[in-house]
Amino acid sequence: MENQRFRAAICQILTELDQTQTMEKAENMVKEAAANGAQVVCLPEMFNCPYSGAYFKQFAAKGHTDSVREMARWARENKIVLIGGSIPEIEENRLYNTSFVFDEKGEQIARHRKVHLFDVDLPGMRFKESNTFTPGKDITVFDTKFGRFGVAVCFDVRFPELFRAMAKRGARMIFLPAQFNMKTGPAHWELSLRMRAVDNEVFFAGAAAARDEKFSYQCWGHSMFVDPFGTVIAECEEKEQILYADIDLEQTDVIRAQLPTFHCLREDVYSVAK
Repeated sequence: MENQRFRAAICQILTELDQTQTMEKAENMVKEAAANGAQVVCLPEMFNCPYSGAYFKQFAAKGHTDSVREMARWARENKIVLIGGSIPEIEENRLYNTSFVFDEKGEQIARHRKVHLFDVDLPGMRFKESNTFTPGKDITVFDTKFGRFGVAVCFDVRFPELFRAMAKRGARMIFLPAQFNMKTGPAHWELSLRMRAVDNEVFFAGAAAARDEKFSYQCWGHSMFVDPFGTVIAECEEKEQILYADIDLEQTDVIRAQLPTFHCLREDVYSVAK
C-alpha cells in the first residue's frame, strides 16, 4: 500500500526572455522546494517560454530535448516526482503544449499534450493557440509511490468530462499547469479549480506562472491547492514564490464516504471514457 501522505509544492515562477536564466531559476526553486520537504513538485504552463504567440515557435526551434533532460535531472537529484509544467514540444514539424512528468529516478512516467487549445475572442483580448499548436488526444494519468495522479494543462480545465475520465481511471489528485490571464483569472480561476475538485472529490493543484507586469500577456498567478471537499488549503498571490501543501490522499475516501456523489454516478444514463 502506498504512503498516501506527502508534501507537494508549486513553483510559481516568473518566466524570463532568456531561457537559460529561466531554467537556472526553475532548478533553484525545485531544489529549494525539495529541501523544504516537498516530495511532489509542479511547475507552471510554458514555464520555460514567454506565453505569447510571438515566442512559441522561436523557443520551440531551440528544441525541447534539453529542457526534458534538465527536468529529469532535477527530479533525480532531488528525489522528487516532478510535474514539469508545460513546454513547447516539437515532433515531426508539429508543435505541442506539453507537460512531461518524471519520477524520483528521473524517468519520464507521463506526457500530456494540451487537449483543448486556448482560442478565445474576449473583449479587448484575442488569442489563438491553434495558430501554433496541435491539440493532444490523450487522457493522462500516472502512478507514483503515493498513488495515481492526473495532469492536464490550463484551458483543459473548462471541460469537465476530461477530469471525470481521469478520476474514473483512478486519479486521486490532479495537477493543472496554467496561465489564466487578467480577464479570466479573477472570474474563473478559483471557481474552475474548486469545481473540478468537487465534481470528482479529488485533490487539485493549479500551478500558475507569476505575473510579469512588463510583459504583454499578464498571468493572474494565484497558484493554489484544493482539497476533495472544494476547500482552498493553500494559495499564492501574484508574485514569484513557492507554495506548499501537506496532502493526505486518504481524504478522498473520507469525503467520498461522507458525500458520495462520485460513488453515485448513473452510468446507465451518462458516462465518460474509463
